[in-house]
Amino acid sequence: MTNQAPNQARVIPLRPHETAPHLPEPQVPAPKEPLWRDLVGDVLRQERLAQERTLKDVADAARISMPYLSEVERGRKEASSEVLAAAAHALGLDLGDLLSLARDELSQHRNRRQGRVTSPYNAQLSLVAA
Repeated sequence: MTNQAPNQARVIPLRPHETAPHLPEPQVPAPKEPLWRDLVGDVLRQERLAQERTLKDVADAARISMPYLSEVERGRKEASSEVLAAAAHALGLDLGDLLSLARDELSQHRNRRQGRVTSPYNAQLSLVAA
């Protein structure tokens, strides 16, 4: 005979009781690098706002749809080089100027990530004799 109460089942463990495995401390993930389309879109928007121009005005001058230009500025669309050139030209920039400004934004982002102090001016200053 057993010492069990009449309404209780006998439990037999299938595996020995294990303690929870030690989990490593969660680490804060490193900030992600921005996407190129986000950088280019930010530059387009900053330039448009600096010129106090509307989205419609720039889209009409670039001969692209206003909703598409809006999506490009917000980094939602990966624009072709033709669209980027058209938008840049509508803002009075060359495609090279647009890409150079986007590269500068990427450099500033990297410097902020690494804790460096950034300046709005490039370190490539030249002195010109008058």
